[in-house]
Amino acid sequence: MSEKKVMLGNEAIARGAYEAGVKVSSAYPGTPSTEISENIVKYKEIYAEWAPNEKVATEVAIGASISGVRAMASMKHVGLNVASDPLYTVSYIGVNGGLVMVVADDPGMYSSQNEQDTRMIARAAGVPVLEPSDSSEAKEFVKKAYEISEEYDTPVILRTTTRLAHSQGLVELCDRVEPEDKPYVRDAKKNVMMPGFAKLKHLVVEERNKRLIKDSCSFDINRAEYNDTKIGFITSGIPYLYVKEAMPQASVLKLGMVNPLPKALIEEFASKVDTLYIFEELEPVIEEQVKSWGIKCIGKEIFTIQGEYSANMIRKAVLHEELNLTPANEVPARPPILCPGCPHRSVFSVLNKLKIHAAGDIGCYTLGAVAPLSVVDSVVCMGASISTLHGMEKAKGKDYIKNWVAVIGDSTFLHTGVNSLMNMAYNKATGTVMILDNSTTGMTGHQDHAATGKMLNGEPTYAIDIYKLCKTIGVEHVYEVNAFDIDELTEVVKRETQREELSVIITKSPCVLLKGNVFKTKCRPDSEKCKKCGMCLRPGCPALTKAEDGTIRIDETMCNGCGLCKKLCKFGAIEEVEA
Repeated sequence: MSEKKVMLGNEAIARGAYEAGVKVSSAYPGTPSTEISENIVKYKEIYAEWAPNEKVATEVAIGASISGVRAMASMKHVGLNVASDPLYTVSYIGVNGGLVMVVADDPGMYSSQNEQDTRMIARAAGVPVLEPSDSSEAKEFVKKAYEISEEYDTPVILRTTTRLAHSQGLVELCDRVEPEDKPYVRDAKKNVMMPGFAKLKHLVVEERNKRLIKDSCSFDINRAEYNDTKIGFITSGIPYLYVKEAMPQASVLKLGMVNPLPKALIEEFASKVDTLYIFEELEPVIEEQVKSWGIKCIGKEIFTIQGEYSANMIRKAVLHEELNLTPANEVPARPPILCPGCPHRSVFSVLNKLKIHAAGDIGCYTLGAVAPLSVVDSVVCMGASISTLHGMEKAKGKDYIKNWVAVIGDSTFLHTGVNSLMNMAYNKATGTVMILDNSTTGMTGHQDHAATGKMLNGEPTYAIDIYKLCKTIGVEHVYEVNAFDIDELTEVVKRETQREELSVIITKSPCVLLKGNVFKTKCRPDSEKCKKCGMCLRPGCPALTKAEDGTIRIDETMCNGCGLCKKLCKFGAIEEVEA
């Protein structure tokens, strides 16, 4: 009797990689994809690593594939932007060992700066995309992806979403089947994409997709479920489950491969239903193609391109049911906040006091944009803070940015920020870059990176010294400061923002939630000394509240003893005591 286990979608993907015989996995952590690698590393048969960014991760997987083994690269949807350079070209090259890229989209933007649709990038790159609907399919589709990859000489994208990645389902565990390594044969026409060879390979991609359009009509992952033919749905992924919940009697064409589309299968299904709906999250990728074939269907006329879908959306738009739901504007808001004791809060409190604007980046410190800190003025993408500051200086001059800094985390700096700093040094920029070094990739759950001294599997390794790296790039003025030493930090920021040269301030304090952190003290207010001025409340620490009489209360269960509130109090009304 086979073993079954309840698994997260991401955990099931990792299991699928194991069962498919994958030997190399590379990734950069990014919600909602992070747990894939954290689970893959548990399988000792697979070499798994954190790469500095998604482009590097994809290139590592390509190298492993060229050498003849099955390889995987995992990332979130915006990570695919970083990896798009190698993606577009490896589509021409094809594979030796199977190559799968797992990309997690984020409808609803729970942890992302946009809602881009991976299927659109895959269409442009000419790469097939599989999309599972639950954890069981997630595991099986990984194995199917490797079969397609090797059969059709192509990289394959497995597309997931936040809902699938973080939902649980029952998964049947199977044995690992490890195919023999493919022999490496030197073939410049296949693997070297100079113009003369690439022109020919573009035609190969075109023919490959024609084969897939035809062959995928018989793939078992594309299936028609005929019931009442008055209404039919074409759908895929998690939205399939919403269709089955809201309209179980409707006919459904469930697509497991969403690029390229099985045209003949769709035409056959459409001919057998009276009214056809296309139910797909985000962009009308399926809908526009189906309509271009002259097939009448209903899609984004009644369904939005924004956010996650639901069964209630179908009930309202198709069945016209009146739903007794609480309006979103009546639900209490629960905005994200920095944790009690977070070193970023200390840094931003200093910048706020000095009325310094910050070009921001992707990480926990993005929260410096909201009240009460209100310091971060721009956030674009990983590494953009430094380049944004550089652009401001080149547009407006040195004086313009004397009340600006760029803020970026240690992991993000190594991801793409280092290139931007090189650009500033090379082009004789001024300006102050602040690297908020909390010794981890905090926003995605405390993953290690190239400066922490630990690999994905926990093995000790060389830790990049960010201070020395900045010096090597050519930045003469580099300073390390304890994030909670607000007096020194204030003086350094005041001095460096007025400097007529490029400078870097590295604030070094570990993330308060890192394992192994021991908090020896707590902060405790003295109501008799409290002057009710509210200075300690300005950084917005959630452990601090104001009592009815205007004095300060500190929740000792939340307080991590960072001491920031004590340092802000000019009347000695807060003391540190042993925890």
